[in-house]
Amino acid sequence: MTRTLKAALVALAVVTCFLACGASGAAAMSRIKDLASIEGIRQNQLLGYGLVVGLNGTGDTLNNTPFTKQSLQAMLERLGVNIRGQQIRTGNVAAVMVTANLPPFATQGTRIDVTASAMGDAKSLQGGTLLVTPLLGADGNVYAVAQGSLAIGGFQAEGDAAKITRGVPTVGRLPNGAIIEREIDFSLASLGTLRLALRNADFTTAKRIAIAVNDYIGQPVAEPLDPSTVQLTLPKKFPQNVVAMLTEIEQLQVEPDEAARIVIDERSGVIVIGRDVRVSTVAVAQGNLTVTVSESPQVSQPGPFSRGRTVVVPRTQVGVQEEGKRLALVKEGVSLQQIVDGLNSLGIGPRDLISILQAIKAAGAIQADIEVM
Repeated sequence: MTRTLKAALVALAVVTCFLACGASGAAAMSRIKDLASIEGIRQNQLLGYGLVVGLNGTGDTLNNTPFTKQSLQAMLERLGVNIRGQQIRTGNVAAVMVTANLPPFATQGTRIDVTASAMGDAKSLQGGTLLVTPLLGADGNVYAVAQGSLAIGGFQAEGDAAKITRGVPTVGRLPNGAIIEREIDFSLASLGTLRLALRNADFTTAKRIAIAVNDYIGQPVAEPLDPSTVQLTLPKKFPQNVVAMLTEIEQLQVEPDEAARIVIDERSGVIVIGRDVRVSTVAVAQGNLTVTVSESPQVSQPGPFSRGRTVVVPRTQVGVQEEGKRLALVKEGVSLQQIVDGLNSLGIGPRDLISILQAIKAAGAIQADIEVM
């Protein structure tokens, strides 16, 4: 119990230190490049199904994974080998799903990283080689082809009575393992207008971005459409050169705004409190009720030459102790650091702090949204 309380107090002390540093510093400024992305410039997910060969007996059991057996037969038939109706007993092949992300403006002939994940009962993909695997997009077209040796981050070793596994040996990665065969048509330079998509939607942040862009360009080229979108119109100062305008705009500094929010992860006891969280005047008391039950049975023996018998007589002691009877006052309009300091003065841990914050919210004394993960 003592170690848990010490760990909780240390965690709260670290949070308080960060808050103190943040409160004393200037407002956090961020680049527009870090606050928003350009609509249309995005990655595209690719997916493929393939076979990994060369495994040292750690592949799929063909009797338990019919899709691996069928794929192996189909591949050999394409190579001129007919094994229909034959018994195949090999543990060196595994069926895998291959995934990759196609970067924006990727050109033919460039390479991308891919990940291969086992589908069947393969124990490990270590030492395996991925055979030619087409990677398809959401439209069903082939955009890349993957092939190469897998790099495995985990391993597995076992004997007759024990085994050990580190990491995930059934997932492998191929650095630069796929070659792009098809490009996605997107002409950025021909656009007359484009939109910035905010990563965290907020009216104030969108307006500040538009003001910063207009002040820099000297013309009303930016207009916030909604909390997550700012529309840019190509001015005459940058004719037929959207890239030049975006290069200068994305480096502008803007102070992002955020709503008052408290995020709670009850499974791990993590609490994140935003800097704009404020509370009304409220009194908080926290107590832990400890019930102790101890058993000390005694042996009762009969007297000499008596007809009695030896028995065990139970002896039970029950004690109740209540800790933390103090009542703390949290004043109106206090800052985040003062909230943490006030609740920390009660000597409570993160688990109890979660309950207190939820109780203050239920009382209507906290001006913030509480999000429970």
